[in-house]
Amino acid sequence: MPATVPDHLCRLFQQAMAAGDIEAVLNLYDPDAVFVNAAGTIIKGSHGLRQALAPLAAAQTRFDFVIKQVVQAGDIALMHTAWTVSGPEPLHVYALEVARRQGDGTWRWLIGDPYTVGRQVGAG
Repeated sequence: MPATVPDHLCRLFQQAMAAGDIEAVLNLYDPDAVFVNAAGTIIKGSHGLRQALAPLAAAQTRFDFVIKQVVQAGDIALMHTAWTVSGPEPLHVYALEVARRQGDGTWRWLIGDPYTVGRQVGAG
């Protein structure tokens, strides 16, 4: 089931991860998606996303979330989401995510940065 509004992406991600369904997880991302990992490295495309997310899906990692805000401008939505990850390495993150409406009216994530808050950016 695709996301018909940006808010649905988080629930679908949660369900796909819990089921260990990496294909369903990857289907939530735009073909041009980029993801920023904990080290600040930008991961591009489905191959990179698969490498980053497959271990979490294989472990059927539990993700809980609270959507703090969604700001939408036409076919783009900025999402502020607090995530709690229950394993294999438990953590709490505040993610900034950008979703894009697809040609068929469904939504997919275009940019994901779950580590943006608290990350040290550059040397001052």
